[in-house]
Amino acid sequence: MNILDPYLEPQLRDLDRQGLLRRLVPLSRADGAAIVEGGRPFLNLSGNDYLGLAADRELAAQFYRRLDNDTILDLFGPGASASRLMTGNSGLYDRLESRLAELYGTGAALVFNSGYHCNSGILPALAGKEDLILADKLCHASLIDGMRLARAKMMRYRHLDYDQLADILRSTRHRHDRVFIVTESIFSMDGDVADLRRLTALKNRFQCVLYLDEAHAVGVLGPRGLGLAEQEGVTGDIELLIGTFGKALGGLGGFAVCSAVTAQYLINRARPLIYSTALPPVCLNWLLFVLERIPGLVEERRRLQRLAADLRRNLVNLGLTVGGASHIIPVIVGDSKRALRAADRLRQQGWWVTAVRPPTVPAHTARLRLSLSAAMDPGDLSLLPAQVAAAVQ
Repeated sequence: MNILDPYLEPQLRDLDRQGLLRRLVPLSRADGAAIVEGGRPFLNLSGNDYLGLAADRELAAQFYRRLDNDTILDLFGPGASASRLMTGNSGLYDRLESRLAELYGTGAALVFNSGYHCNSGILPALAGKEDLILADKLCHASLIDGMRLARAKMMRYRHLDYDQLADILRSTRHRHDRVFIVTESIFSMDGDVADLRRLTALKNRFQCVLYLDEAHAVGVLGPRGLGLAEQEGVTGDIELLIGTFGKALGGLGGFAVCSAVTAQYLINRARPLIYSTALPPVCLNWLLFVLERIPGLVEERRRLQRLAADLRRNLVNLGLTVGGASHIIPVIVGDSKRALRAADRLRQQGWWVTAVRPPTVPAHTARLRLSLSAAMDPGDLSLLPAQVAAAVQ
């Protein structure tokens, strides 16, 4: 037996007793919004393929039609084999970062291997011991990890409570060199939305740095799908706008939109970028391919919003406790074991629903997180509200 096992097994048993044990399940993709487990198809209500691009068979076929002997390494190579600062910095990076900067109208963009890498590496690189980080209480785990690694003092304000944030700024701003306000735009587990106009007003008033994680809004919100900041017309007021390619854009990686000086500094100080093997050419090539299509997917964005509004209304009409105001719809159950049972009942009926439990969400707020895709249609979801209501009883 491994010497660690006697220490770890009791903790695993305790997690299981509390209904908090996690397990990995092998799945395969099918067309549209379906996934397959054990040969059985399910409607995927737990993924983040918000525009249906990751499972678009024709789009994938169109992408690979450019594969030939001349492009197989430069555009479709499976590995980078080194970090960006060694020999892994494919010319595709420059094209992708230039296009992002052009779309967002900013000085620069910097691509990381994932959104997690952005959030765990940027704040530690920028925030020093004389600085303060003020973060929304429900910020994603990757942001929390980044804040813990930073040398700055950290405080967390109540979720979406900008009055409390203003009070903290009034009483503490003068004590710190720089203050970073950290928030998501669409919150990943609650589906609710930050008030960016209020936040940008506060950050301008108190001369703060605004760090905005748009992971669940990129591709989904804004006239060109650039996120909530574009929708609200405040992109120019945000020092660090973080996006991901791994959700609505159906790929792999994350990015920071920022000034050219900030990007150059991060190249020299952000450890996840410096010490990680670069993304392979095939991933970067796919991101460039998809990014050009995002601004034109206006109808897909509208369809997604209609689906979410209809489903949320139907769930509320059945007396369920439902949160959010986006394509992420949490149905609050409370008890973790009860949430697990509800998710299992829904899977038996062909819905792939995941129970989200502490510590991912606060204690006593276990939930079913229903995540929609533009690849669905109203008929796909017509039976869902009644079956969710039955499952959580």
